[in-house]
Amino acid sequence: MEAANDPVAALLEDARLRKTMPPPAERQRLREAAGLTRGQVADACQVRRQTIANWEEGKTTPKPPGATAYARLLDGLKELHPAAAGDESATQPDNTLTPQPEPVAATARPHAAAPSPTPTPNPTRPQRRARSSAQAQDASTGLITAAVHEELEKAGGDVDAAQAALIKRAIDDVMTLWRDLRTTGRYEYTSYPALPDIFKKPSKKEPDQIWEARPGFRHPGYSLRAHGDILVTALDANAAYLSAMKCWLPIGKLEHSTGTDGVDPKRSGVHLITPAPWNHPHLPNPLGDRDTEGTLWVTDATLRLLLRLSGPKYGLTERPTVHESWTSHATENFLDALRKALTAARATAIAADDTLTTEYVKAMYSKFISTMGESIHNREIKRPDWMHIIHSQAYANLWGKAYKANQAGLEIVLMAGTDELHVTGDWRQVFTEGRGATEMKIKYSDSKASGEYVVGRVTR
Repeated sequence: MEAANDPVAALLEDARLRKTMPPPAERQRLREAAGLTRGQVADACQVRRQTIANWEEGKTTPKPPGATAYARLLDGLKELHPAAAGDESATQPDNTLTPQPEPVAATARPHAAAPSPTPTPNPTRPQRRARSSAQAQDASTGLITAAVHEELEKAGGDVDAAQAALIKRAIDDVMTLWRDLRTTGRYEYTSYPALPDIFKKPSKKEPDQIWEARPGFRHPGYSLRAHGDILVTALDANAAYLSAMKCWLPIGKLEHSTGTDGVDPKRSGVHLITPAPWNHPHLPNPLGDRDTEGTLWVTDATLRLLLRLSGPKYGLTERPTVHESWTSHATENFLDALRKALTAARATAIAADDTLTTEYVKAMYSKFISTMGESIHNREIKRPDWMHIIHSQAYANLWGKAYKANQAGLEIVLMAGTDELHVTGDWRQVFTEGRGATEMKIKYSDSKASGEYVVGRVTR
């Protein structure tokens, strides 16, 4: 008789689970050590992904029939990934499964009071958050490594074929990674909010009304055609989009406001502004290369940059006039866990000279950003406001590097895209050279030609 129809067998199965089921933290450790996602475990156990999350967080008790397969999986993972020596928590029975004894009435006979045990200090919220972040980054590295090994094995060691497969699956993988990292997230968000008409494209080939401030700067005083011997170095800002994920993103539905009511440090979105004139031809315009004058819709990242440049620290321009805004409450840390995890994975791959993993991670963050606007390849998010803001933040970050170089005495000859900065002078006195996310390297063309060239001054 099956356990489902045999009360005794059901009790025995329940008792067996209580005895062998590891505690919640150990369940999560085993899964992460194996490089498995909660979705994969849920599919194998024929339960919902949220059920696995609840079991790992101790919110609910594993119950048959799913718990039977779950216990079998954990038993196998324990053999592959045993707990570190001295880690008693991994072998302690799970108190969420064990019935607790009823309290025994105290006797009236007096006795000497037992010394109070020294309380174990509970970790503070920042400590718990740091621990969760470290665990998430370790899990992310495991997931990325497992995907690379899987595709290499499928491709029979053919690196080019494996890379093509990894780039093809990058969107699904980064979304899975983001969902897993979101389990400790503090912010609820709206994936598909109703959006104002300014985000709607007139046609597939025409853009919406949001101006991202993409740079297209060339110094008017220098030219390749002019005779001269001024050495220029073309620099590449590493992981520009990855770094730009640290920005203020609106969480909920965008709300309309007029005047400066939408300009709030704790809100983000887009703003209709009339910018002040830019009177510094030797520096890139923070609004990029515009063909027309007048009002335009800019993102919060661009407006924040303009407001900083109009403040007393810079004094480079006047404050823009804000006419209206579409904003929501916002946070700068919404994508931080994902950014840190991908940054760590990228750094590890670069240190190991692992080009395959490096390109896979690059595809993950670049496609994550490019498909969150409106794409048939990403059905989970439709936030063109996020996409525009992250793009604009990348341009604002590059402008900051240009200004830093200029303040150090270098001339900005060219600035383009999210990562291209051409300067004169000793740039290594200003920037750290390397491939790290905060470093700069010499930019090479597809032909691997030198990233240095000579220009001359334009006489007027």
